[in-house]
Amino acid sequence: MTNVGELNSEAEPGTILVCFAVKEEAKFFPKLALAHARIETLVTGMGAENASLAIRAALETFSPTLVLTCGFAGGLNPKLPAGAIVFSEDPEVGLARHLVELSAALATFHCARRVAVTCTEKKQLWESTRADAVEMESGVIREICRAKQISSATIRVISDSASEDLPLDFNALMSADYEINFAKLLLRVASAPWKIPALLAFQRQTTAAARNLGEILDKLLRAKFDHR
Repeated sequence: MTNVGELNSEAEPGTILVCFAVKEEAKFFPKLALAHARIETLVTGMGAENASLAIRAALETFSPTLVLTCGFAGGLNPKLPAGAIVFSEDPEVGLARHLVELSAALATFHCARRVAVTCTEKKQLWESTRADAVEMESGVIREICRAKQISSATIRVISDSASEDLPLDFNALMSADYEINFAKLLLRVASAPWKIPALLAFQRQTTAAARNLGEILDKLLRAKFDHR
């Protein structure tokens, strides 16, 4: 995955910038896309602050035709299972037909400042926002794109459904700049070893979600470029 300083400042016209918060979300991002001259990728870091800094720096380097903000999202709508692909796009983007054909669902997103950990917290967000899914970066990325008159879309995969509690409170394990503190993580696991099976199950679930997202993005990008 690409950091801001590695973006191609001479990218071809019509280039798409695909953003992920962390590398784990892009684990199955298609090799076709990584090798394509008109697709650039960017890992922004978690949270609105990191996403804002990264996308602003990227857009100073070059001007993509389209920005996609991709990765995991927590389910708020009880109808959305883990692994479901959900999306939102600016009207002119024109990916909706392809995405619906790929079984993705049009959705609304709430951009939060913290991870929604419990099903109770998710229910409260669902009732207060009526958003279908929650994540932490797309809102600010798309706001900045709109200000610069760059089309954008959100394409996310549900990593955990509305009825699921996360195995740990990941907010308590993050540093001030929204990076997981692995020393804290190891300490928390060591103090609660009975949580290990749930953590392993969640890891398998997020891996499957990332694989599903990668497959959908592969088919979507192939369809987009094949029809040009």
